Amino acid sequence: MRDLLIKNVHIVDCNKDFYGDVYIKAGRIFKFGGNLNAGCRVIDGEGLLLLPSFVDLHAHFRDPGFTYKEDILSGSRAAVKGGYTAVNLMANTNPVCSTMDTVRYVQKKAGSIGLVDVHQCVSVTRGFDGKDISHIDSLEASVRFISEDGKGVQEDRVMLKAMEKAREKGITIISHAENMDISPVDWRLAENLMTARDLVLAKHTGCHLHMAHVSTREAMEEIIRAKEEGFPVTCEVTPHHIALTDEVDYRVNPPLRKESDVRFLIEAVKEGWVDAISTDHAPHSFEDKQKGAPGISGLETSFAVSYTVLVKAGHITLNKLSELMSKRPAELMNVKKGRIEEGYDGDVVLVDISKKWTVDMKDFLSKGRNTPFEGREYFGKVVMTIKAGKLVYSEEEPYDHRQTI
Repeated sequence: MRDLLIKNVHIVDCNKDFYGDVYIKAGRIFKFGGNLNAGCRVIDGEGLLLLPSFVDLHAHFRDPGFTYKEDILSGSRAAVKGGYTAVNLMANTNPVCSTMDTVRYVQKKAGSIGLVDVHQCVSVTRGFDGKDISHIDSLEASVRFISEDGKGVQEDRVMLKAMEKAREKGITIISHAENMDISPVDWRLAENLMTARDLVLAKHTGCHLHMAHVSTREAMEEIIRAKEEGFPVTCEVTPHHIALTDEVDYRVNPPLRKESDVRFLIEAVKEGWVDAISTDHAPHSFEDKQKGAPGISGLETSFAVSYTVLVKAGHITLNKLSELMSKRPAELMNVKKGRIEEGYDGDVVLVDISKKWTVDMKDFLSKGRNTPFEGREYFGKVVMTIKAGKLVYSEEEPYDHRQTI
């Protein structure tokens, strides 16, 4: 049985902030409060912060097809080291995830590893061909998101028809907002144009649209207007787009933006317009990165960067950060995680928020040791990650993921 009692710990979620205990029974949160006792393994959490584990709406594990960059095991290890127990994987694998066969392959492999719960996105167009959306009709209920991440759907009519199908099936479309005709000329305009197009189509169809990795002020302003008008639009920002500017020479897609964009994104977070912080974990081999492949291995640095930039700097509370990294993404993924409540999954993370540490990519568990945060110092170190009452990561024994308590 996955029974665990965590005592004497600072407990925070989206709406709680107190010192006490959390009792996980049979893999779910059974009780929380003060002076709890149970006949099971006990962890003393004195001096640590207990949060609901993190949920990532946007990650790439490169499996199948690009496992030299990452695979489901190495990606899962990186996730739990970063405090994540649920991830939403993009479809730009090889083959592109356009069938339930590929979805089942990923889910079966992730399930056998057992470190994180995995949702696998399906592509908007079959094989990323930009035209054929007939496969959407055959998707099963387990598929909650479709996305052409990395390319974006370029043809307006194709996106319109895809949104109509998605609305009928209750599927969310995740938009990689990039007009690829424009990006060789102006990366900023490429994001802004495609953001505006997708929002107009979402308003017309009533499809739930989720805007990935929003990076410009203009794109966020368009999203805010759509939200104010009551349309079913959600959005995410990444840690690197709120922590770094274009003065850092590092290639990601969308690119790092100006200081004014960073300030505006942080204001949007503060004002409640942003639904989630997502990593866009995009690991690459050293050789591919040297050739210019865009992407960051973000799972293992996400909490520390977000905590330091947003909470430590006084922009938001820990409660709000928990909402952005746990509660809201869990709601969008339709999983019973992200809150310290009875009946929710016993998925929690213990963090030392007083600990200042230096990012060293040699310590990454991800195969992709590509990060613009190398050598930078941040507060907030994940000490333990617990999934359904099972210890899946410990800072003291980072490679022993078979340990159970």
